[in-house]
Amino acid sequence: MRQLLALAAGLAVLAASACSAPAPPRSAVPSPTPAGPAVLPAPTGPHPVGTTALYLEDASRPDPWDPDAGARRLKVTLWYPAGRRDGPRAPYMTPKESELLLKGSRVASAPYDTLSRTRTNAVEDAGPAGRRLPLVVLSPGFTKPVSSLTSLAEDLAGRGYVVAGIDHTHESYATTFPGGRVAECLACDSDGDPGFGAGVVQGRAADVSFVLDRLPSEWDGSAVIDRSRVAMVGQSMGGAAAVAAMVKDARVRAGIDMDGTTYARIPKGGLSRPFMFLGSPAHVPGGRDTSWDRDWRLLTGWKRWLVLSGAEHQSFTDLPLLSGALGIRPVRGVMPAARAAELTRTYVAAFLDRHLRSRPQPLLEKPSPRHPEVGFCPAACGRP
Repeated sequence: MRQLLALAAGLAVLAASACSAPAPPRSAVPSPTPAGPAVLPAPTGPHPVGTTALYLEDASRPDPWDPDAGARRLKVTLWYPAGRRDGPRAPYMTPKESELLLKGSRVASAPYDTLSRTRTNAVEDAGPAGRRLPLVVLSPGFTKPVSSLTSLAEDLAGRGYVVAGIDHTHESYATTFPGGRVAECLACDSDGDPGFGAGVVQGRAADVSFVLDRLPSEWDGSAVIDRSRVAMVGQSMGGAAAVAAMVKDARVRAGIDMDGTTYARIPKGGLSRPFMFLGSPAHVPGGRDTSWDRDWRLLTGWKRWLVLSGAEHQSFTDLPLLSGALGIRPVRGVMPAARAAELTRTYVAAFLDRHLRSRPQPLLEKPSPRHPEVGFCPAACGRP
């Protein structure tokens, strides 16, 4: 299905792609001046957070988007509990990545390097701490870098998870490799092709399996990981890829799709491992996107379908948190960015704690008066 890359009123970072959810009914309006660098919310867990990047090459397969590349090359960003709190904070993205993302998204309300000045919470290249930590694979939406999920990744690391965020090369506006080489979005030229979404998620599933294969030998800190406890979380196309990865690779024990139309077909025998849909009102039962209705019947294990009233497609990412830095007023009627980040962190962590740590989570059993925006589908929510 064709991805809608243009902005409504110049704001693609807050607009929905056709991959998942419709754009909000009213467009955002640029404010007179940007508010200054964005600051990501602090992690809520007890652990300091470290981060580092790995660059991996899969010589067994060609890059699906670059016919001249002899191998599939990936950037993997790791977030993890760290042994120290002091040290330089990791950059959110490079100035060039910020420029290409804003240009690709048609955002011109702030200097093009604005997002590179976003303040993160993770200490760059800090040593990892802990033992037998669960691993969470993170996959972003189409055209977006995995850094767009940094707030969630840092929070999970602060709670004691290792997070491996994959930048799926040539599927985002910019991925920087050693030596300063920038891989741009070659897939953006193909998103109207028949079967595009199904092809993307199968490629991403292969990326995930490759990262799981190579992570133990490529990261010096990998001894802290319990490789028997692996889950995958993704937003938009990344959420669709979580389904594909679970169908392909039994090492992924549990998965979450945040507002992504699904493309991979679940076998008729069903998928018995735990899965959660977490979405905007576009994903209520019987809504415009019927892929969740189809797959819900084939999820034969523990499952939840949660919808956040007032959310939109990017509410599960950092992008609403960055709108002030870009000089963008929030869209009227859309959930405030800080609340969206809080709910996303809370419910994702509850799911992972239940299924990777076997900790009871009453929050996932019924609606909570503390979180009235969260509806339990299909019984307790309906079409708006």
